[in-house]
Amino acid sequence: MTDRGTSALRTSADQFTVGPSSMSWTGSELVIDINEVSSLPLISRMRGQITITPSAITQVELPLTPDGAHVWRPFAPVSRINVNLEAKGWQFTGHGYFDSNFGTRPLETDFSYWTWGRYPTAQGATCFYDANRRDGTALEAAITFDENGNARMTDAPPRTPFKRTLWALRRETRADIGTTPRQTKPMLDAPFYSRSVVETHINGERTQGVHEALDLNRYASALLKPMLAVRVPRRANWRF
Repeated sequence: MTDRGTSALRTSADQFTVGPSSMSWTGSELVIDINEVSSLPLISRMRGQITITPSAITQVELPLTPDGAHVWRPFAPVSRINVNLEAKGWQFTGHGYFDSNFGTRPLETDFSYWTWGRYPTAQGATCFYDANRRDGTALEAAITFDENGNARMTDAPPRTPFKRTLWALRRETRADIGTTPRQTKPMLDAPFYSRSVVETHINGERTQGVHEALDLNRYASALLKPMLAVRVPRRANWRF
């Protein structure tokens, strides 16, 4: 990811371009072309293409706060993904998803902590969204999706803690009683945020999916927030 100014932005009905990278919708596939330079500590060229093929596009929106100031939009929770990057070992095909979050206020204003997980199942995928709000209430959402894009709320197994990250960030996800989730692959480990592949059990089915944990108290810290300016490269005066 690279922060760029408005001169680097172009949008149309089926394409979103920021500098040398873009996302294009073909009508059946989302094609992501990447041409970036990664940040510290491993500065290197990241270039290639990712293609996401949804089994269906949903019309689901989940408000994360009662006033709708924050919304989760799972566009394609059941998809196939093809990754072809110009780096050894970064070519593979598997299950994937495409979603987004929208908001009109800073996350740390309304939340202190949340976890999210998307787990493939025999029927499609199940997503868990659990969040502690600043007003003392909690979001506990469990949604199943089938391959036709149909969604329904479902009962969720208990929130179950598992091993903390290298930064001692606490983590939990949903898991059947008597089972303990476990990380099978690290993806991103920061003082306030974790993304990883996690194995859990849902209604007797063992599954591995993408999990994230976010500590907004840590994120709001005056000591940690300046780290973002160092971690994310910034490029000014881009011209097409």
